[in-house]
Amino acid sequence: MDIESFSGAATVALASTIVFVLVVKSWQIISRSVGSSPSFADNIMREAAQRFRDEFDRLSSTQANYLSAALVFVVLFIAAYVLNAERLYVGYPAWQLYMFMSVLAIGGLLALARLVQTFVSRHQVRLLRDANIAVGHELQRIAAGFGRVYHDVETTAGVIDHVIVGQNGAYAINVFARRLAKAGHVELENNTLMFEPGGKPRSIVDTAKRIAALERDFRRLLDHRVRVRSVIAVPGWQVHEQSCEEHLVVNDRSLPMLRGWKDQADYLMNEDVDTLHQMLTSVTKASA
Repeated sequence: MDIESFSGAATVALASTIVFVLVVKSWQIISRSVGSSPSFADNIMREAAQRFRDEFDRLSSTQANYLSAALVFVVLFIAAYVLNAERLYVGYPAWQLYMFMSVLAIGGLLALARLVQTFVSRHQVRLLRDANIAVGHELQRIAAGFGRVYHDVETTAGVIDHVIVGQNGAYAINVFARRLAKAGHVELENNTLMFEPGGKPRSIVDTAKRIAALERDFRRLLDHRVRVRSVIAVPGWQVHEQSCEEHLVVNDRSLPMLRGWKDQADYLMNEDVDTLHQMLTSVTKASA
């Protein structure tokens, strides 16, 4: 394969691939613009792991675009080479063709790196999505008669995965997803989740900040302090004893323990519960 044939085929394939990507991106933008609002926005609430579902769909679309573009490039390159595309560069100096091929190779490596990054991010988001769905479904099951569940509650310090509000008080459930290890267990030491064997520790400081922000929002709304109890959910991991009474650490099977984790001092009046339900409903609508 001489440099003229290779350069000609690559030029045809690259130009066609760029056009293909532009058409696909344009169609995706038009589709999102036309169908961005749900039909019954006022009555649709966010589902468990909604933000991770959306991010997973976005990454899946990006990954499909890269793979489709790569397939289009390969097919058109082969077709252009068979059809003698070298005539495009007859008479060009060889150094210019080598420079063009070097730039093309660098662009291909960058695209490959981006594809790998997208694949890794998609894999991690899928883990977060599945863990949050598992916890969210279990919360829906155990919340009957205990409180109402809200998902992806936004605060000034970040998003809380799940919130339960009822007459027994308010609970913030944050999910920490980690690939299961054989005989893996987790412990809470001070403000750090310790995963054994060999897992990287995870700090819950940001989780505490989000809960504090939610408490401030509740206080501004009700004009008195509302304690929000912190529940740390680690699906699939065995939970050993914990040394902190400020947080309840559970897995997907021991999640019902939060029903018994209450204090009469945290109970809410009916009118306060109704006010908090209205507030949380407004901030967790699908269109919000």
